[in-house]
Amino acid sequence: MIGRLNHVAIAVPDLDAAIAQYSGALGADVGAPQDEPDHGVTVVFIALPNTKIELLYPLGDASPIRGFLDKNPAGGIHHVCYEVEDITAAAERLTASGARVLGDGTPKIGAHGKPVLFLHPKDFNGCLIELEEV
Repeated sequence: MIGRLNHVAIAVPDLDAAIAQYSGALGADVGAPQDEPDHGVTVVFIALPNTKIELLYPLGDASPIRGFLDKNPAGGIHHVCYEVEDITAAAERLTASGARVLGDGTPKIGAHGKPVLFLHPKDFNGCLIELEEV
């Protein structure tokens, strides 16, 4: 059901420092920051030959990334995103298998302008999973 790895998301406590590290020390192709108010984050995508890295930074005090950084002050991997062809069918299949879709189960529009859902980390070996329809 899942397709290719779309991105690995890393929560960062200092977005400017992370951008400088990826563009400078690692020589990566770093995109411009974009605010995603519906998700409470500012994101920066880093293009790699085979996937992307997404830097996540809290957008406001109610950001879910704020809680993650409170528990992990140095930052860290937040989630892994896989592509799916039909997000509604994927959600139905996962729910039928006992997996929990976070929120009300309705896809939201993600940073790439496509529908996304998140799956409970307790159902996937402690890893928060994002599914993005392609």
